[in-house]
Amino acid sequence: MGPELEAKIKLMFFGLVLGAAIAIFIGFQWAGWITAKTTQKMIEEAVLTKQGVICADQYMKRANNKEKLKEFGGIDSKLRADFIEKGGWNKMPGQETADYGVSRTCVEVLESRLKT
Repeated sequence: MGPELEAKIKLMFFGLVLGAAIAIFIGFQWAGWITAKTTQKMIEEAVLTKQGVICADQYMKRANNKEKLKEFGGIDSKLRADFIEKGGWNKMPGQETADYGVSRTCVEVLESRLKT
């Protein structure tokens, strides 16, 4: 193999590596590519948000829901998630136990309803 051919092969190799690196950079920065881990996190956040809304709706389905919302507003903000958990509103239909994250999200939803 001559020095000319060797130089062309090296140039082609570095061109391929550089082109791949640029394509990956552009893909993740501007083309919207995401990793499986990021996708999983986004899915978990969406499910948690949806469960928080369901929890808040379950809390509001009770009789005198306006008064119950005021009662919720009177509870210390640090104790609200425990209040939701003790009441069982954070359990989704068919579940026996619930995630504490659902309680926290439910509290956020109910707090936003307090403001309106």
